[in-house]
Amino acid sequence: MGDVQHRIPHSPHQQAAERGPVGPDVEAHLSAELAAMVASARRRALRDGDRQIDTAHLLHTLLESDPEVREVFESGPQVARLLGYLVQRSIGYGLRWQSSGEESGAVPTVTGDGWSPVAAGVMEAAYERAVRRGDPFAGGVDLLAALVAEPESRAVEVLGRAGVDVGELLVRLDGLAERERGRGRGLEA
Repeated sequence: MGDVQHRIPHSPHQQAAERGPVGPDVEAHLSAELAAMVASARRRALRDGDRQIDTAHLLHTLLESDPEVREVFESGPQVARLLGYLVQRSIGYGLRWQSSGEESGAVPTVTGDGWSPVAAGVMEAAYERAVRRGDPFAGGVDLLAALVAEPESRAVEVLGRAGVDVGELLVRLDGLAERERGRGRGLEA
């Protein structure tokens, strides 16, 4: 046992990413709406010329497509600032990101399915959040909560640059999950 190295991953999302790539297994546990959003994020990454689907692609698609996700934010102007920042990222600012992968620090730059390791872990964490809530399918708010809980994600970087208090947002999302658990139903009807 002397030569066995023990490595502790940086986060639960990184642990999920190390278990394997996101693919049909995890995507089978998404609500129909979230599956469509993930497909849109995949198209966005391809269109933007990015090497991988990262957490900023996921955030961008959630904000554009999911009214429940937009309601979690403080105001309409905050969502508009976020979308503006994400659009700038996709039309030029993102060139800095296209040349590098979204990395967790300890796992490969791109998973086998074209997901960044951080995005792969976030997808798994969204499903785990839904299961804790008693729902077999992850929804948009589950994915947003998983994105916000991952401090190494590009989504958190985008949120911070757009002036969103990430800690406050996470508290709001946790409170929403507790209320939904207390009602005994999922976030999506």
